[in-house]
Amino acid sequence: MREQTVIADYFLLCNSTNQRQLRAIAESVREDAKQKAGVGGSKIEGDHRSGWVLVDFGDIMVHIFSEEKRGYYNLEELWEDGKVVMRMP
Repeated sequence: MREQTVIADYFLLCNSTNQRQLRAIAESVREDAKQKAGVGGSKIEGDHRSGWVLVDFGDIMVHIFSEEKRGYYNLEELWEDGKVVMRMP
């Protein structure tokens, strides 16, 4: 993303099947980054009830969506000029 925007170098996009899973993914991403990578100071924006939670690490933004919201916001298309580093099924 660094060639496309100054807000982040990388976007990580994933989705969940329900609100509980969405909240658990966001909390796990934040905690794992802190414990395993020593990355602190992340910010969480959004709420699991809204269907979209953003975990902001500065250079890396982790977007966690409900399936419905991921399709609605379609960030892959919005940022289609960005380079895909990895795609997992």
